[in-house]
Amino acid sequence: MAKSKGARIVVTLECRSAEGVYRYTTTKNRRNNPNKMELKKYCPLSKKHEVFKEIK
Repeated sequence: MAKSKGARIVVTLECRSAEGVYRYTTTKNRRNNPNKMELKKYCPLSKKHEVFKEIK
């Protein structure tokens, strides 16, 4: 028997600042959060908290 797909998927969060591009990876539950994620996280390139957006 084949297993069904799980609800959790790995997503990449990206910040595009003037200093360059920085990425985080995290997981999200696709049933609870079907839309693209946006989180404020620390960007070491700009040395401050920035908005990271989900990319494919």
